[in-house]
Amino acid sequence: MITVALPKGALLADSINLFKTIGLDFSAFLDSSNRQLQITDPTGRGQALLVRTHDVPVYVEYGQAQLGIAGYDVIREKRPRVAHLIDLQYGRCRLSVAVKESSPYRSALDLPSHSRVASKFVHCAQEYFETLDLPVEIVPLYGSVELGPITGMSEAIVDLVSTGRTLRENGLIEIEVLYESTARLIAHPLAYRLNTDDITDWIDKLRHVVEQSL
Repeated sequence: MITVALPKGALLADSINLFKTIGLDFSAFLDSSNRQLQITDPTGRGQALLVRTHDVPVYVEYGQAQLGIAGYDVIREKRPRVAHLIDLQYGRCRLSVAVKESSPYRSALDLPSHSRVASKFVHCAQEYFETLDLPVEIVPLYGSVELGPITGMSEAIVDLVSTGRTLRENGLIEIEVLYESTARLIAHPLAYRLNTDDITDWIDKLRHVVEQSL
C-alpha cells in the first residue's frame, strides 16, 4: 500500500483532487468534522498522512511516506534528501524581499550593510544575500513576518507572496523576487529506486495527468 504525505493548508485541496484523478480518494481530509491525521483510500490501495507543509519532506525522507507534495519553497529551504520528481503546476507563488513602502529602499542592494532581514526562510534568505555579497542579519520569524519592518525590528523581510494583498494592507512593497514556487511531487529515494509498492506506476499516472493539463 502506497503512503502519501499531504500538506495542510493552501495546497491540500488541489493535492487531494490530483490523487483523486488517479483513483486514490483522500477527500475525508476536507471534512471539517474529521480529526484523523491518517486515512486509507476506500479501495485500500493507498493511505495518506496529513502533516504541516514544512514536515512533508521529513516524512518522505525518513520513509514514513513513499510520496509527498510540498512547495518548491519548502524543498529549497529544508534541502531534504528526497527524489524531486514533478512540477505539479499549482500553488504558484514567489519568495520575495519586501520593505516598508515609505522606506528609501527599492532594491536589495539599497539595503545598508548589516541590516536585519526577518524571515522563516532562513537558509534561502542567507544564501540570497551572500550571492549579493551583502552582509545582513537574518532574524528567524515563523509568524506575522510583516511585523518586522512595521515595528522597526528589521529593515526588510523575505517571505512568500501570492497576490501581494497582505503586503499592501500592511504598507509593504516587493523589491526583489528570489524565485518562483509551485507544488512539487517528491519521493523517498530508495522506494523510488526499488519501485516499492509499485510507486513508479503511481508516479507515471500523476505525470500523465499533469502533462494533460498543460
